[in-house]
Amino acid sequence: MGIRKLRNDIGRKVKYLRMEKGLSQEKLAEHVDMSREHISCIERGKNLATVETLYNLAKFFEVDIKYFF
Repeated sequence: MGIRKLRNDIGRKVKYLRMEKGLSQEKLAEHVDMSREHISCIERGKNLATVETLYNLAKFFEVDIKYFF
């Protein structure tokens, strides 16, 4: 699996979870103490989320961090 595919897969999963909760990027960003722009970049596969970011997102969405992989 290449890094680009990994970024895109993680981004799709973050967006899916966010949409399932009916949250805007702005509201999700507030809940996980990030900027809306950073959430947007993760969802679009522009940035690879750090382990800390994935941990915080997994905790918020109540999923195992392995879900993103």
